[in-house]
Amino acid sequence: MLHRRDAMIRLGQLGAGGLALPSLLQARETAPAPIKGSADSCIYLFLWGGPPQHDTFDMKPDAAAEVRGEFKPIRTNVPGIDICERLPMLARLADKFALVRSLTHPSNNHEPSVQHMLTGRPGAANLAVPANQRKRSDFPNIGSALSYFRPPGDMPAAVTVPRPIGHSGVTYTGTHAGFLGPKHDPLERAPAKDTRESASHPLDPLPDVPEHRLVARTGLLKQLERHDATLQKSGSGSLDDYRDQALRMVANPAVRRAFDLNQEPTRVRDRYGRSEYGESFLLARRLVEAGVSLITISWMYIFPNGVVANVWDNHSGGNIHGAKTGYDLLRGPTCLAPLDQGLSALLEDLEDRGLLNRTMIAAAGEFGRTPKVNATAGRDHWGACQSALFAGGGIKGGQVYGKSDKIAAYPSDNPVSPADFLATMFHAMGIDPAAEIRDRENRPHRLCDGTPVTSLF
Repeated sequence: MLHRRDAMIRLGQLGAGGLALPSLLQARETAPAPIKGSADSCIYLFLWGGPPQHDTFDMKPDAAAEVRGEFKPIRTNVPGIDICERLPMLARLADKFALVRSLTHPSNNHEPSVQHMLTGRPGAANLAVPANQRKRSDFPNIGSALSYFRPPGDMPAAVTVPRPIGHSGVTYTGTHAGFLGPKHDPLERAPAKDTRESASHPLDPLPDVPEHRLVARTGLLKQLERHDATLQKSGSGSLDDYRDQALRMVANPAVRRAFDLNQEPTRVRDRYGRSEYGESFLLARRLVEAGVSLITISWMYIFPNGVVANVWDNHSGGNIHGAKTGYDLLRGPTCLAPLDQGLSALLEDLEDRGLLNRTMIAAAGEFGRTPKVNATAGRDHWGACQSALFAGGGIKGGQVYGKSDKIAAYPSDNPVSPADFLATMFHAMGIDPAAEIRDRENRPHRLCDGTPVTSLF
């Protein structure tokens, strides 16, 4: 059943873009006060498709050829830590990040694994498109949880760039607030490609709504709100107050400047890379400066015909920029090269601006890849072991947590679950993973079932 409040929120989304923000602001004002942590912001780099641990951060040079693959390790600036030769810029910054080589869960399927890594709650093992369409009964993702606990500022608590994960008519479970409601959805500048949905909390008015019509739509929304008896009896103030604040946010030149990469010098844009990946890293830095609590970067590739590719899914080349094999794909312009350039630029830029200590970076995919290289010189799905990276926000760089076995198939020491991974992010942000959230039926839920990896700090 569509309640009147939800209908008004959706009207605001469809008719005036950022008008969905008032309820978001109202909810954050009444949310519990957070526990003070070391990080003010977090950037979650989600490498959709599942990057191969053997070809990134957990090289196995002494294994058989079909395990070690085509790349060689190189030394980093931290003795004893080697990473892939295709990541030379990151190799010079290893003292600034920590590696986790024992992230593990039981699923080898994309859909439940994405849900697990974004919410800390496993999806059904047989979940498949389109059964994983996000819905309001879902457990909220980490950005939405932070929206619940973090008070409002000039910007929403969570932003997803360049778009949420989705394809073939669906937007994946794990990409929005689920049962916390639309008011806690991350701001999405654009909807998932090839889906039926509109972006949640878009900052810009829709293309067919000029400024003078935006004012008229505002008046219509106000009339509808006046008929909502629930709001009048809430005792929490008129929604008009929050709508006005949201409109000020949308109209605020400083907010719009945060999303305007043309404000950046040419040399900075070139350092990050003139691609959607590099620009997502740069936008994430600008949103940190603007006060956003959590920015999720969803890594993907869009073919010229609009087809979506989870580009780290390197079974083979997928003909992405002509790639025929999995290693062609990793060598190409959509995987290791932009990761090396963009992430290294982000680390250096945040440090130069004095922001790294208060900004956590967490990077992982939904799973790792098989120990053995397949017949098309790629690797297949493997949930049992993957590598992850943490930096900033109180993380002690230059260390490795956990170990994998001789072929990087299973953790051999200190396994880390997706819930532990997210709990570590909550811990850095000053949020107790054991905190309580409630669904629409007012049933209590533990925020996160994981245990923070506190030895990383």
